[in-house]
Amino acid sequence: MNALTVNLQSVIEMTDEQFFQLWQNNRELRFERTANGELIIMPPTGGKTGNRNAGIIAQIWIWND
Repeated sequence: MNALTVNLQSVIEMTDEQFFQLWQNNRELRFERTANGELIIMPPTGGKTGNRNAGIIAQIWIWND
């Protein structure tokens, strides 16, 4: 699944507070903003990414122990 990029500049110039409110109202989505003001909606990570992240965390845990 790919990220969706939305250019809102022609419609609205979103402030940090508005961006935060958008996130508060849509917590199930992952938002990012580019330096150009584009809004990127990231897809949720899948099982493969979760497994990889768990492996990294386990390695750090073992190293720290």
